[in-house]
Amino acid sequence: MKKHLVIVESPAKAKTIEKYLGNTYEVMSSFGHIRDLPKKNLSIDVKNNFEPTYQISAEKQKIVNGLKKSTKSAQDVWLASDEDREGEAIAWHLCEALGLDPKKTKRIVFHEITKPAISHAIENPRTIDINLVNAQQARRILDRLVGYELSPVLWKKVRPGLSAGRVQSVAVRLIVEREREINDFKAKDNYKVTANFVASNDEFVSELNAKFDTDENTRRFLKDCIGAKFTVSKIDKKPGTRSSGAPFTTSSLQQEAARRLGYSVKQTMTLAQRLYESGHITYMRTDSTLLSNQALAEAKSYITSKYGAKYHNQRQFKTKQSNAQEAHEAIRPTNFSNQNIAGDEGQNKLYKLIWNRTLASQMSNAELARTEVSIKISSRPELFISKGEIVIFDGFMKVYGRKGEDVILPELTLNQSLKPKQILGRQTFSKPSARYSEASLVRQLEELGIGRPSTYAPTISTIQTRGYVEKKDLEAKEREIKVLSLINEKIEESTEIDNYGADRAKLVPTPLANVTTDFLTKHFAPIVNYDFTAHAEKDLDLIAEGSEKWVDMISKFYSSFHKLVEKSETVSRKESTQTRELGVDPSTKKPVFARYGRYGPMLQRGEVTDEDKPTFASLPENTTLDNVTLEDALEMFKLPRDVGKTDEGELITSNIGRFGPYIKVGKTFVSIKTLDPLTITEKEANKLYKEKKKEIDNKYIKVFKGGIKVVNGPYGPYVTNGKRNVKVSDDKKAESITEKEAKELLLQAPIRKAPHRRKKAKARAKK
Repeated sequence: MKKHLVIVESPAKAKTIEKYLGNTYEVMSSFGHIRDLPKKNLSIDVKNNFEPTYQISAEKQKIVNGLKKSTKSAQDVWLASDEDREGEAIAWHLCEALGLDPKKTKRIVFHEITKPAISHAIENPRTIDINLVNAQQARRILDRLVGYELSPVLWKKVRPGLSAGRVQSVAVRLIVEREREINDFKAKDNYKVTANFVASNDEFVSELNAKFDTDENTRRFLKDCIGAKFTVSKIDKKPGTRSSGAPFTTSSLQQEAARRLGYSVKQTMTLAQRLYESGHITYMRTDSTLLSNQALAEAKSYITSKYGAKYHNQRQFKTKQSNAQEAHEAIRPTNFSNQNIAGDEGQNKLYKLIWNRTLASQMSNAELARTEVSIKISSRPELFISKGEIVIFDGFMKVYGRKGEDVILPELTLNQSLKPKQILGRQTFSKPSARYSEASLVRQLEELGIGRPSTYAPTISTIQTRGYVEKKDLEAKEREIKVLSLINEKIEESTEIDNYGADRAKLVPTPLANVTTDFLTKHFAPIVNYDFTAHAEKDLDLIAEGSEKWVDMISKFYSSFHKLVEKSETVSRKESTQTRELGVDPSTKKPVFARYGRYGPMLQRGEVTDEDKPTFASLPENTTLDNVTLEDALEMFKLPRDVGKTDEGELITSNIGRFGPYIKVGKTFVSIKTLDPLTITEKEANKLYKEKKKEIDNKYIKVFKGGIKVVNGPYGPYVTNGKRNVKVSDDKKAESITEKEAKELLLQAPIRKAPHRRKKAKARAKK
């Protein structure tokens, strides 16, 4: 009996769906896209309506052959890739590759992988939506044109091997501009005044409703408080409420998972994908905050039975994005009765977060009692203000938790006299805008209308892997702050150490990001223009709706973009690498430049056209291309420097390389960390070298003839001859291995191919 053939894009998804469809259905996976534009060529005919040329990749040919064989013997074919534009494009490419008619082949979509959803989809098939396919195709062609034509410009003008992208370049620009804003920020100080009052044996803190710009004005205020009377002038009690956030969209899930769980954007999406494919949550790429009627009913049933009717408050949240198009529903559990799932710890934590947020969105507001007390000063017009907040009814916080704890003020009465235990005026400093984290960058991209849910994670991953951005933990800096205190009617002055600037997992631009962003902003302004990039997304939405032709959109873009590419040929390399002449070296009479080189920011002495080749040096620590001086540069040209000799009489030199300052003895390089290569002493260098030598000696357990070694590796001891590696079994002592045993072990191990050989082998396989 012929079976119905269902094709999905994921093996995990196929496994889950197969459970619900029964024996009359065969479910196979395409393992994602089976066709795409070839990597090496543009493959877009710009003179013929931008006609793309797709090809089946070599690694997918076997999969396509298997699918073709199954389609011939199948009763009919159902294409069940994801319901967004990319899923629609996958379905269309399957038709093209398998010889299926897109107008007749059954296309089914579902927002969740559950039996009712699958059954409903099977009962209501449709055909491929060519408008969605065109929108995805337009995005792919647009990104290919930008990447293929702009990247070679960067190779020639900035550095070989660089890449540019329509969304990625804008994301990098955001991070670069924020970093510059922080670097240009000048902190302003003022004095915040607080008082500790005592009433009915309870102590509470109150803050002055004004700040002072100098310590002199703060001192004057404290002086006026000596002998003054402090009286409760106003008690304002009023009810308040706090409501839950909307169910998760893709971006809000990424942000909350980062805040609550510490997950990266990529980690969140990987875990969410597994949860979806296992049938635990609905589709995880969505702009919508809406919940289906079925979900609303299930949430109501669970809340009222578990917590009572007073905890339930049914509502639909308005979707922020007017052009939300990736899906019809928010991310939610497929079954509210499953508070926990079978899965690894990461999946469980993310699932619990989604479950909590969805349920909380259908629960009552939390009810609060808020109190604000004003305390007047007999000698001054300012007021001290104290605020208290108590949760009367927890509502949605029953499942989603709350920030902070109750702030309870003592019972106070109007005109009650209070006595301050102490009044403090502490110097504070204004703060610049915060650096972007992955989550806050997603929020900013979403607010600007740049990219879509499916693009955020790969974009943020790409700008890091390609060296434009580093995710860093920032160390705290120290500064002294003044503290003026009034205690027992006496004013005292002291200082405290304030640690500031520490932060975790922030996105920091590299020098490469600065140079590339400046080049693109000057010569390719439309590509990194926020409005242009957001407008392109709106055009793609219009194509998806059938209101605009994709060829018209691409043609309009390319006509202006290609002119910029041609014009950029005239840009000099000096300009593009931000070459800046610092002055002339008095000893050599040669000009000294700061510029961006192949491996990053660098110093150059002499011109390329000189008879003698120019010499190069690294930038000093904590300097940039913009602020390095001639004096700084001349010091760096003193490197490499002879530091002294080892105990064995070998020469020690110091220098700065790609990975920071180091000393060198023979062929051994030793990082000198925070020490300065210009001032490191022979004693300091010898100490570091001995430590490194000891580490190297401990690495090799045994060394035999012919380069055979028994090595202490990170995952245990192994035998190597440079070409083959073989792990030493747990039941064998590495120290007891003989040369003969080592040779026998190596004969069993495969030869490691060098990377360039593997590439050549792949190229031959393709041919």
